[in-house]
Amino acid sequence: MSHHLFLLSPSDTPLYSLTHQSLKPAQTVTSPLAANLPTWSTSAFAGTLTALSGASSATQPSTGSGPTRVGGGQDRHVIQMIANASLDAIEDVMRKDSAMYLKAVDKFNDWTVSAFVTPGNMKFLLLHESKNDEGIRTFFMDVWELYVKTLANPFHSAHTPIRSAVFDARVRASAKKYL
Repeated sequence: MSHHLFLLSPSDTPLYSLTHQSLKPAQTVTSPLAANLPTWSTSAFAGTLTALSGASSATQPSTGSGPTRVGGGQDRHVIQMIANASLDAIEDVMRKDSAMYLKAVDKFNDWTVSAFVTPGNMKFLLLHESKNDEGIRTFFMDVWELYVKTLANPFHSAHTPIRSAVFDARVRASAKKYL
């Protein structure tokens, strides 16, 4: 199961992104179109059904239980499009709610977009496939703390891309722990 994190500046410029593959088994997702077709047609036209159902990731058999979702290639553009499209939904929720953790603000097929907005209007977006509100909230709080520590570094300018290997390693460790 994959998670995609984006940190956006107040002007919605991407500053950092991370794709995290969780070790937890992914849930098997069946296409609603495939449920109405005979089994011989779903195997013969699997790629077409995937495209028609709007699935954003291909599956690949794994050594563990269930298929493993594969991200990359064309999927990266779909993930970025979902994150970009959710910015309007985040703005709408921000007008109604003053909380920093906005929970699930948007949904696209299997992907749910959770958001966290800092007092400085930095937006943290997480695209995920499973519900884990407490883990996601804790993950966002860790990432926010790491971001504040990065801003305190005199060698880092605010609202510029984050290229710190230490920041990346700590965000990955937090993702592994909470997601």
